[in-house]
Amino acid sequence: MKKIIATAEAPAAVGPYSQAVEAGGTLYISGQLPIDPATKSMPDGVKAQTEQSLKNIAAILEKAGYTKNDVVKSTVLLQNIADFGAMNEVYAAFYTENPPARVAYEVAALPLGALVEIETVAVKAE
Repeated sequence: MKKIIATAEAPAAVGPYSQAVEAGGTLYISGQLPIDPATKSMPDGVKAQTEQSLKNIAAILEKAGYTKNDVVKSTVLLQNIADFGAMNEVYAAFYTENPPARVAYEVAALPLGALVEIETVAVKAE
């Protein structure tokens, strides 16, 4: 059985999808754009945008009863792969121990002109 997860502490979906879905002890978090849920705006620069996307993920994890230690896989989408190092610096500060598996891609464009979007999968600790 699936459970829809939603929190006002992360931005609302910009399309017909859920912020996250939990099924069978696994949490699937939709790609998080770097939108501040309070102001509905995006910060400037890939570092600040990465930080905001990760804050949004943390809020969804918390709402669902998970922690960042439960994250097993992330997918990072970058508007420009040259921003990989800057994104990685912020990402490493967020996942300081036992970081999840991850892949990063450059894409042609991201919604709303974002520089980064991060999708996450978490599994309840056994």
